[in-house]
Amino acid sequence: MNPLLDSYKLGNLNLKNRLVMAPLTRRRAGEGCVPVEMNALYYAQRSSAGLIIAEASQISPQGVGYMNTPGIHSPEQVTGWKKVTEAVHAKGGLIFLQLWHVGRLSHTLLQPGHALPVSASAISAGDLITTPEGKKPMEIPRALELSEIPGIVDDYRKAAANAMMAGFDGVEIHAANSYLLDQFMHSSANVRTDIYGGSIENRCRLTLEVTKAICDEIGSARTGIRLSPSNIKNGMDDKDPVGLFGYLIAELEKLNLAYIHLVEPMLSLENHPHMIKNVAKHFRRLYSGTLITAGNYTPESGCEVLEKGYADLVAFGRLFIANPDLPERIAVSAPLNKPDEDTFYTRGPEGYVDYSFLKE
Repeated sequence: MNPLLDSYKLGNLNLKNRLVMAPLTRRRAGEGCVPVEMNALYYAQRSSAGLIIAEASQISPQGVGYMNTPGIHSPEQVTGWKKVTEAVHAKGGLIFLQLWHVGRLSHTLLQPGHALPVSASAISAGDLITTPEGKKPMEIPRALELSEIPGIVDDYRKAAANAMMAGFDGVEIHAANSYLLDQFMHSSANVRTDIYGGSIENRCRLTLEVTKAICDEIGSARTGIRLSPSNIKNGMDDKDPVGLFGYLIAELEKLNLAYIHLVEPMLSLENHPHMIKNVAKHFRRLYSGTLITAGNYTPESGCEVLEKGYADLVAFGRLFIANPDLPERIAVSAPLNKPDEDTFYTRGPEGYVDYSFLKE
């Protein structure tokens, strides 16, 4: 009777349960940001999820912000991801790829030609970032020129096409968690005075252009998007998140997407009373399509959010890291492995493909 274990029809895809493996940066790509055999094993181990959303993958060399993360812009990366999708499909799983441009959350030491990272405006995120020379303060980025923005949209479109070539069942646009599209949308990071700044409509323009371009390229039924309406990390603090995301989601409703993936607040909103405290609950009444919710869910709280009708699917992150067979464990109320945070971003198989299965 657990709704997490119910099947679900996502467009033309038949999900065997309502558990989604959330996109999780693990920094284990090979040389050239190419996925390797160990990545294929990792995802294949977790193919009992109703849907896997593979980790954020940069759409261009400019989109990188973290070392050893995969890309989806070169032929070698497409070939590497084919190993992953074939391994997941062989186990009966379904897998989308998250498309990523980090914007200002990068550093010259990570950028091609040691160029400055780019963003909506020349405003630093004010945090530290890991570089080949250790942790460094994030720099003041370069504001993208108006003439450069069509190229950004095209990079997303090409990345979506590459994902299809690599055998993915769809893509998720990463428009959350302080990255480039989020930077354009939030008033705290965007002080532009052209058609991409100022009003809510203008600040949402790039996200909607990217989404429409990808829908045109691969079809709306294979296109999802992730949003974090109550994100306050890395200097993000929009003055009107209710208005901003209410407008954006109303526009996305018109596109018949595969889903919208909403992240619940991950930090305390005690000093941010204007932020939305219960994101899925708030936007469920505004969106009639498939809604995925994410945000430190347990099997119990995930079951509850489905029972209340606030979401259709529940994304689990850390629990899928530590429990490759999470649906099976939930089905029999088995104990759960605890994730080892010390190995989240290391390079080897430890804490990646060596977590035990229930049958073991």
